[in-house]
Amino acid sequence: MNKGVAITGMGIISSIGATVEENFNALVNGRPGITLIDNIDTIHKNNIKVGEIKNTNSQLAEELNLPADNNFSRTAMLATIAAKQAVENAGITDINEYNTGLISATTVGGMDMTETYFYDYMERPDNRRYIESHDAGDNTHKIANELGLKGMVTTISTACSSAANAIMLGARLIKSGKLDRVIVGGADALSKFTINGFKTLMILSDTYNTPFDNNRKGLNLGEAAAFIVLESDEVVKKQNKKVLAYLSGYGNANDAYHQTASSENGDGAFLAMEKAFKISGLQPSDVDYINAHGTATPNNDLSEGRALIRAFGSNMPDFSSTKPFTGHTLAAAAAIEAVYSILALQNGVVYPNLNFETPMEEFNIIPQTVLKEKEINHVLSNSFGFGGNCSTLLFSKS
Repeated sequence: MNKGVAITGMGIISSIGATVEENFNALVNGRPGITLIDNIDTIHKNNIKVGEIKNTNSQLAEELNLPADNNFSRTAMLATIAAKQAVENAGITDINEYNTGLISATTVGGMDMTETYFYDYMERPDNRRYIESHDAGDNTHKIANELGLKGMVTTISTACSSAANAIMLGARLIKSGKLDRVIVGGADALSKFTINGFKTLMILSDTYNTPFDNNRKGLNLGEAAAFIVLESDEVVKKQNKKVLAYLSGYGNANDAYHQTASSENGDGAFLAMEKAFKISGLQPSDVDYINAHGTATPNNDLSEGRALIRAFGSNMPDFSSTKPFTGHTLAAAAAIEAVYSILALQNGVVYPNLNFETPMEEFNIIPQTVLKEKEINHVLSNSFGFGGNCSTLLFSKS
């Protein structure tokens, strides 16, 4: 087995908690964060359920001590909070002591603000400042500025696999010797654009999402941010750092099937898992828990289920989707689930796949439906995006 790249810090904010500890407590105590919409004035607010962080933008800005005339989007504020947690958790006091980079993922970018003020830009010149923060890269630079980071800064946007690809790129930069330390993750806020977009695709559920259930109706959107800190063996050794876990493998593939649907046989998902195993040196039989992408859409769960059967055969490990807790947080999904995977390794738990009742008629694999305690040494985490962009991460115990 390839030991991989060390993970030394993590931070998160989601609808089930504002810290790593709060998120873990919600997961093991079965407390989901799926509710009606409070913070967005949308015609759908009483018709769909979402994983909404209840802090208002004003409260988030106050937490970050931002000036009144700031142009931070909600996405940028959530991201900065999570990134600061991760840096603190890693015990980093001098962000530029080593060659450090930041790779952040997002799909919403600053549109949660630009869409809010779209109709009054002509009458309210003071709101035009949000136009400058519309693009995805602005969020990342705001995080870097708040951290005081002077090294490499870049942004990835590959739909729902975005954060997985950010984590993957960070690991490759460390392995190649380009960077000593990388803060990697992703963030997305809820917005009218995404709500309306997914509504148009007819894949939003009007009730709680039910991954891998035969009667699944669609996903609940969510918002969140999470970051982890990757560090080279040299830095870990020099600073005698505590390692939370290792990123032992990763893979990315594209099934080139459809703009918004995965192939029926899960070709891209299977190839991504295969690549992750090859890089890690692990076998499918080594995996103790699969944190599935599990969006509860008819297409995804069928495609992912078939890919899992292709990869693991009759020896299917315990698997579950944590999206019934948080909703589908788009570009943040792989980042928050990286945190959940690390916590599963540290605490020896398999999280329950909430809301499951009826097995799918296409195959006989069934997710873990109650909290399970067991020894966990390796966790596989899947994240699949529109455009067929499929990514798999493998996390291993330190």
